[in-house]
Formats: sequence, C-alpha cells, structure tokens
Amino acid sequence: MTVINNIYSGTSENIKKAADTICNGGLVAFPTDTVYGLGANVYDAKAVANIFAAKGRPSFDPLISHIAEIDFLKEYACTDSRAIDLAKHFWPGPLTLVLKRKDNNPSLDLVCSGLPNIAVRMPNHPLALELIKKSGVPIAAPSANKFKCISPTTAQHVADSLGDAVDMILDGGACTIGVETTIIDLTTTQIVMLRAGGLSKEELEEYTGEKIMISHGDPNQPSAPGQLLKHYAPKMPMRINVAEEDVKENEFFIGFGNVKNANLNLSSDADLNEAAANLFAYMREAETHSEFCGIAMSPIPMRGLGLAINDRIKRAAYKD
Repeated sequence: MTVINNIYSGTSENIKKAADTICNGGLVAFPTDTVYGLGANVYDAKAVANIFAAKGRPSFDPLISHIAEIDFLKEYACTDSRAIDLAKHFWPGPLTLVLKRKDNNPSLDLVCSGLPNIAVRMPNHPLALELIKKSGVPIAAPSANKFKCISPTTAQHVADSLGDAVDMILDGGACTIGVETTIIDLTTTQIVMLRAGGLSKEELEEYTGEKIMISHGDPNQPSAPGQLLKHYAPKMPMRINVAEEDVKENEFFIGFGNVKNANLNLSSDADLNEAAANLFAYMREAETHSEFCGIAMSPIPMRGLGLAINDRIKRAAYKD
C-alpha cells in the first residue's frame, strides 16, 4: 500500500480547495457512483494533457466530460429531444452520452481526441456534483489509475496507482456501482452502445422501447473510452469463464455464485450488482498475493450488469 498524504476528506472546505485546484490547472481525483475519476478543467488543454501524462494514456483515447446540471449540456454539445429526455431520466447516474460537439472549440480537441463528438455524463455522487458546481466548469475525467490497469473504487486505490501525480484525492468512500458508465452514441439514428457499464442494456431498452445496438468500436481508433483490447489488467495473468474444478493450484480463484473453494466470491448470492461493486477491488486484492501465479474467475452470466462485468474481465484477460 502506498503511503501518500494527498488524500483529503470530503468536507466543504476541501471541496472548495479542490475546485480552486481545478480552476488553477491542477489534477483532482474524486469519487463518482461508478469509479474514481482523475479530473481537470475541460477547457484547459494543458491540464487535460497532464491527465494523459499522469495515466500514461495515449491521446487518441477520448475522455468523458462531467457536468452537474443538464442545462449545461447545450453549451458545448448539440442536443435534441432524445438526448434531453434520456438525460432527464437517467441523470445523475451511470450513463454517458456521446453527442456532436456544438462548435470547433480548439480547447476541447484533446478531451475529444480530435473527434467531432464529445462524451458527457452527470455522476450520481454528492461530492462529485459539488466539486463540479464549485469549479464552475465541466470536469474531464477518466478513471484515476495508470493506463490499462485496474480501475480504482477507493481513494487509496488512486494513491496506490498514481501517487503524487495527483494534486488532491478527495475521499468519498467506496464507489457504489464499481464499474464505469454505460456509453451510448446518440449521433446515429439508432442508439448504439459503445461500452457496457453501470446501466444495463435491458434498462435502456425498457425505457426507450427500442433495440439497443452494440458496437465494440475500433481498438486502434477508439470512439469512446474502454474500447481498447487490453484494459483493466491485473499484474498477473488472468483466465475467465473458469469452472471451479478447472482452477489450477497456483491460481487465485475469484468465484461467483454457488462455489465452495473460492479465495474471494464476487457474490455468493449470484447478485450481479454486488459482483460489479466488488469486481475491481477483488482483482486488486488478488494481484497482491504473490504466492499465486495467476487469477481464475468464474463464469459471469451475460445479463444485466453481467454484460459490463464480462466486458471488463475479457479486456483484463486479453493477451497481447
């Protein structure tokens, strides 16, 4: 565990200090409902460049902008009744909308990786919303961890991964959802899911009354975060869809449901929401056990948040 002294409790005074840091071009890690984000002023290209540098993230991988009020969406994204309706229904919450940029504001080029679209969300966390409001600007924020590594769901995870590359880490406790947002493309006639996440495909389809298409994107030129083939990876090899009887003696076994010999169980009750909340923390725990040579994970059903969990572990287990 990294001992770092830039973790701050989520008091109003510390949030104001963090907002000043954002306005002055600094980096602030903050909790959301999904995972911790590494934030900078969306309009400050140098600060946004520092996000990419701190994470070791390639600049062709676009970032998500975080807002605290739906009305702000119209200021830098092209909106229509469909976008506003979805925002009003699902925000604040684990849904990111990809929309056309309103203009060619060059300060947004790096956030958008030069693409004509912008990804926007409103996090469902009081600390995050207060930080955005006090900053007075949208906050660009990917997950607050080194590129391709396991996403952080606690302030300590951020410190362990990024250390003093972050000016401030606001501690808002463990994230409730535990996997990143669902990202949908609204620049097309039919809604396309670019990344499975904390809002299930079933919930979207039930509300919209239409079939949601799924696109995994081009890993060489992502149109949204989380589309690279290798991502969320632990420090040791990982196998997925492993039955209990097929676990090797030298593997740390992360189970799901009714398994007896798991080192950790994402949810012994087979609750996919509980499994999603535990996923990254359990992967982090597994990689600390040097007595094992690898990680094995139980099969996860492809329904509800299982779609997002399977997306994450598939990328985590990908072999270059």
